[in-house]
Amino acid sequence: MAEKKVERWGIVNIYSSFNNTIVHITDLSGAETISRSSGGQHVRADRLQGSPYAAMQSAAAASRIARDRGISALHIRVRAPGGHGARTPGTGAQAAIRMIARAGFRIGRIEDVTPIPHDGTRRPGGRRGRRV
Repeated sequence: MAEKKVERWGIVNIYSSFNNTIVHITDLSGAETISRSSGGQHVRADRLQGSPYAAMQSAAAASRIARDRGISALHIRVRAPGGHGARTPGTGAQAAIRMIARAGFRIGRIEDVTPIPHDGTRRPGGRRGRRV
């Protein structure tokens, strides 16, 4: 009789702006951090923190630790800066998702959790906009 393998689920929170990508893996409740990695830990130049390469390296590092801790399946939550900032994730989000899938995890839901303003405070830039 084949023994049934129990899957341990986790949540990957990917914060992707144009300047950096942060990959944070938690347990299913979101209370306990399993692993965390950012683009700045894997590239030397500041301008490369938000690049797809840095995102892939940080996703690979975080998923390696999660695999060692016994996580076998993941839900993915992608977040852009939102609010006053950009509503679209940076270039690193797609690369990080692809790297997590390539690491051999079973992927459940992929959802966008970017905060959307409901007419809160005034957007920066002034009456005539940002002068460049």
